[in-house]
Amino acid sequence: MTKNDSKTSTPGAPKTARGARTRAKILKAAEEAFGSMGYHQAGVSDITRLAGVAQGTFYTYFASKEDTLRELVRDMGQKLRAHLASEVKNASNRIEAEGLGLKAFLQYVAANPSLYRVLQEAQFVDETIYREYYEAFGRGYLRMLADATRKGEVRPGNDEVRIWALMGLSNFLGLRFALWEQDVPIDDIVASITDLLSHGLALDPKG
Repeated sequence: MTKNDSKTSTPGAPKTARGARTRAKILKAAEEAFGSMGYHQAGVSDITRLAGVAQGTFYTYFASKEDTLRELVRDMGQKLRAHLASEVKNASNRIEAEGLGLKAFLQYVAANPSLYRVLQEAQFVDETIYREYYEAFGRGYLRMLADATRKGEVRPGNDEVRIWALMGLSNFLGLRFALWEQDVPIDDIVASITDLLSHGLALDPKG
């Protein structure tokens, strides 16, 4: 543990709106530092420099650099889930919601490329928070897919398996088409996946 990462005081939740803003600013700075430098290269001093706060202020809200990473992953997950929920709330059925959600996710990744880097770092620093990020998505997704099944919008099946397959699909589409290269229009990607979800891969026996 380095000097910059040692715990100097007991952190606590913000007690004022100003404190909440300061904490959010530190998390945003941590996202920038971890996303650009990597977790192990970035130090508390880098985070506080980017946030424009003193190191004592940092330790008012976080116990350590590792604690910051955990809270950052939780914060990023909550923000992304809220964003996707807002984008799909007016969908008329589950298939339409899948398309709207995928489009919103790809656009979000393109605008927030540090998301993948931070998650990859978290996997090796604290696998528990890495799993928590995806499991939180999975719980909400499972409820939505089960509801769509009850409504007759999708065929019955093993929803637990299906939601992890769908999350994996979005994850790798985001990696390839929003992070690595943006060489295919998002609407074309969404159209391809909507067709896949609607009709599968098998040839239509009636065709």
